[in-house]
Amino acid sequence: TQYIINMLINKRFILASSSVSRYKILKQANLNFSRITPSCDEGIIKKKLKARNTSFTLIPKKLAYEKAYSISKDHPGKLVIGVDTVIVFDGMVVDKVANKRSAENKIKKFSGKKHKIISAVSAFQNKEEVWNCHEKTIVEIRDLSTEEIKKYVKTCGTDIFGSVGCYQIEKHGPQIIKNINGDFFNVMGLPLFPLLNFLKKFNIKK
Repeated sequence: TQYIINMLINKRFILASSSVSRYKILKQANLNFSRITPSCDEGIIKKKLKARNTSFTLIPKKLAYEKAYSISKDHPGKLVIGVDTVIVFDGMVVDKVANKRSAENKIKKFSGKKHKIISAVSAFQNKEEVWNCHEKTIVEIRDLSTEEIKKYVKTCGTDIFGSVGCYQIEKHGPQIIKNINGDFFNVMGLPLFPLLNFLKKFNIKK
């Protein structure tokens, strides 16, 4: 991994994301990049995809694609990385919540059960997709009492409203998570190792 990082320190790319967790993952990997918020309307795109009964895997792949393209078209020559993550539970794609009660209700539904996290990455250069991948991780939540859920949401505060699953594995998430089957970084919203492997190959070719 250090070999990859050393190769990339002076190789800049653009992260097409406003996600704080994705930004932190890449910064902690000591990568040199800039960040631009995508210009596409993610909400409208996701709504249309769900209305068409689009497959769960294709939804984040399409969103990652649109995010990367929206930045790539205005930054010729630059490598642009778009990422998107969805949570699938009980046969449905889960959306973010906006308040404390909704967060408690969501965790109550997750309690004692498993859900799937699907993340997709799309890399663009000169308005063309040059690479993509997706990763699936299964997360199991502990069987929680109502009191435990309320205490957890209170401890987390408003931060978890930005997390689709209403937990942040890098913060208080381990308090309620029983098991993870798959990529740890995927739970944070970015399949890091597949991306690093791509960046290494891209760097060599360029």
